[in-house]
Amino acid sequence: MVGKEVIVEFKNDFMLTGTLHSVDQYLNMKVTDISVHNPEKYPYMISVKNAFIRGSVIRYVHLPTESVNFPLLQDSTRKEIMNNRKEKKAPAAEA
Repeated sequence: MVGKEVIVEFKNDFMLTGTLHSVDQYLNMKVTDISVHNPEKYPYMISVKNAFIRGSVIRYVHLPTESVNFPLLQDSTRKEIMNNRKEKKAPAAEA
């Protein structure tokens, strides 16, 4: 997803659009070439072009649909569900 345009929605309802530069394991992001969705409410953000966003303040990240690999996502979800079911059955069998 690096290099794709994303919309980041913050927990305080602030939204920006920009190009995803990097993401770490805590969902901290660096976004470049940003634009603010509501510049009248946040005029001080108009001149900002790059941002580092702490993952704990993010509510949603809107990704472009054409960039998401749906078969891979579905397969990963199935594997996660199967692993969770196995973990729940294992402690019950030991008791």
